[in-house]
Amino acid sequence: MKKIVFIYLMFVAFGMQAQQLPPVFGDEYSGKSFNDSRTRVYLTPQRIVWKNDGDGKLISNAEKLLEKGNGQSELTNRKVFVMRSSENEYASVLLDFGKEIQGGLQIVTDVSARNVKLRVRFGESVSEAMSDVGKQGATNDHAMRDFVITVPWLGVLEIGNSGFRFVRIDLVDPNVAVGLKEVNAIFTYRDIPYLGSFRCNNERLNRIWLTGAYTVHLNMQEYIWDGIKRDRLVWLGDLHPEVMTVNTVFGYNEVIPKSLDLARDITPLPGWMNGMCSYSLWWIIIHRDWYKYQGNLVYLKEQQKYLTDLLNILFTKVDATTGQEKLDGGGRFLDWPSSPNVKGIDAGLQALMVMAFEAGAEMCAVLGDKSLANKCSATVDLLKKYVPDHNQLKQAAALLALADMLPAKEADDKTISVGGAKNFSTFYGYYMLQAQAKAGNYQTAIDNISKFWGGMLDMGATTFWEDFNLDWMENAAGIDEIVPEGKKDIHADFGEYCYEELRHSLCHGWASGPTAWLSEYVLGVKVVEAGCKVLSIEPHLGDLEWVEGTFPTPYGVVQISHKKGADGKVKTTVKAPKEVKTLIK
Repeated sequence: MKKIVFIYLMFVAFGMQAQQLPPVFGDEYSGKSFNDSRTRVYLTPQRIVWKNDGDGKLISNAEKLLEKGNGQSELTNRKVFVMRSSENEYASVLLDFGKEIQGGLQIVTDVSARNVKLRVRFGESVSEAMSDVGKQGATNDHAMRDFVITVPWLGVLEIGNSGFRFVRIDLVDPNVAVGLKEVNAIFTYRDIPYLGSFRCNNERLNRIWLTGAYTVHLNMQEYIWDGIKRDRLVWLGDLHPEVMTVNTVFGYNEVIPKSLDLARDITPLPGWMNGMCSYSLWWIIIHRDWYKYQGNLVYLKEQQKYLTDLLNILFTKVDATTGQEKLDGGGRFLDWPSSPNVKGIDAGLQALMVMAFEAGAEMCAVLGDKSLANKCSATVDLLKKYVPDHNQLKQAAALLALADMLPAKEADDKTISVGGAKNFSTFYGYYMLQAQAKAGNYQTAIDNISKFWGGMLDMGATTFWEDFNLDWMENAAGIDEIVPEGKKDIHADFGEYCYEELRHSLCHGWASGPTAWLSEYVLGVKVVEAGCKVLSIEPHLGDLEWVEGTFPTPYGVVQISHKKGADGKVKTTVKAPKEVKTLIK
């Protein structure tokens, strides 16, 4: 573990330094270039899912695509993968790279490739890779995933920039042939260690924790995105679960402040971030949580001017008599599945205002603005005078419980736990789980994680999705197979709002909530003092026999293990850096 921490610190110290252009560029490029902090790895296909071989003569040596290459064309006569077309038949192949990745494709040709055209289709599912743009929701939105290219003779072509697991390649013209020495996926990602970890005797939960971590990792590109295929944007509300996962798994990473600052700088006040009032509220909450985990006062001070001005605008959005929020001028939004429930959204926004002003009060106190901190606290009291009906919306009930406007047990018993994980959402499911924990209902929360997020794994997911509904699983084929006749297509047949059918993103960072939740409530790590100077360790194992893991802090990694004895009592062992005080409960 010490070695991992040392490597991480060396990366921070040296890996983030600006790269220098060669001296031949002179001064004219100064200030007109930017660096890429990511790395690239080339991946060999894991299997051939499907191929169109026509009469058996259109494809030769398909198995060669599954052999590790070196990315170099060769003037040799060695056997390579060959695709041919006739007047009426065209060779095609569908490759599976095993895991969802962000990046592109490398095609290495041989001596027979003479400016041949290929159609390339990326897909997060088999169905998407087999689709046509404009049909069943398939698009090129945000990232080109369906296009025609011309490959070079005896060369290497690198193309594409999308989120995908599957790639289909087709010949375009009749009566041609092409030899491909290699077809490799180009995996582009931040080469950073997973400092946080989680393991227990339930392997399904272990997979869920790691899948949530990986989902966010893929979205940690030059900025932190919501999705690597679609929604390659910095969405502030969606960012909160991602930030909590980054805190839990990676510790400090530049992508968070870089993204928060981008959102601030492109949103002059009184505008709402991403055009939605709730997302400006989330910006405040995120900054409180980022400071809480990282303890960077210098960075927090850089936000003071914008934070102060934003809070002063929000004061005007509260009815001075009733305490009802009056947010206007921007979309009133919680998450997509809650959209039809206007009454529930109103309740959720009332709770979010409380949470934002509570966060504002904490940060203003740290920043030495006692007057503004007191005004925030007084506004919290005013807002809590008005408790709207959540209209049985689980999202709103969860927020009201977290804002101490509704008893958590009542919110859980009467709304959140009704129907189990039915009507959970991938984004707000995180807050539903938090509300269940606040109600002391840890086992039900663990069961919901296993059923809801585990349901995506059952359908072939290697990352968590933009949305999911347990009802979709009935008689549905997985994303990693060609849909058999009589089965539902879980990617193409479902989805709503902006993510209908194949436009639906199957890698969305806002769905990573269980990763942060399992570390906070099952492994039991809560931050008591900013910068992780004091941690509370209070495990809730439910029916688990043991759990162990690590948690990153600015001072190093904390190692934790819990084991349940025959008497049901849990024995806890903690090893922490000397700068971190741990309170074992």
